[in-house]
Amino acid sequence: MFENDLLERFSRIHPATPFVVWVPVAALVMGHAVLRRGTTAPVAVAAFLGGMFAWTLAEYFLHKYVFHWENDTAWGKRVHFLLHGVHHEFPSDKDRLVMPLLTSAPLALIFYLLFVALLRGAVGEPFFAGFVVGYLFYDGSHYYVHHFVPTTRWGKLLRRHHMTHHFADHDGGFGVSSPLWDIVFRTMPAKRK
Repeated sequence: MFENDLLERFSRIHPATPFVVWVPVAALVMGHAVLRRGTTAPVAVAAFLGGMFAWTLAEYFLHKYVFHWENDTAWGKRVHFLLHGVHHEFPSDKDRLVMPLLTSAPLALIFYLLFVALLRGAVGEPFFAGFVVGYLFYDGSHYYVHHFVPTTRWGKLLRRHHMTHHFADHDGGFGVSSPLWDIVFRTMPAKRK
């Protein structure tokens, strides 16, 4: 993907890495909210669940409007390929199925600052922790549907939904961890094109 060996190395990531990095971050942020900011348990739980739910909407919009953004210039095609096109070209590449830390860390910082500014720290921090856990469900689901054959009804639905996006309809099926927003925004992928 890159001629530079260092960039190439940082564009690949082991699928466990997001969990190793972001689970402690979510736990620390949640702990900080409760122990230092005085967030009550009901508020922390509600904000956490709200953050998880908010992630599903962010996932949809990021996938639809950022990852599938296209521009016919050489620069635009390169940006699209780097952001997401490589995944559609090589959907089984296990080292490029989860977001590299060089991308997820700056985004996490932006979202953290946004949530703390908008919701104040006592609510914004548990909201951010839930958002991070929602992101981890997304990364885990994405890896799972590409490399395993689900046995549960929900797993089969997610796999069929995402594989239809990959192999039949790139203009639909932007939810990976849930088809909820594809239903709401009427972007369910067509089985055959």
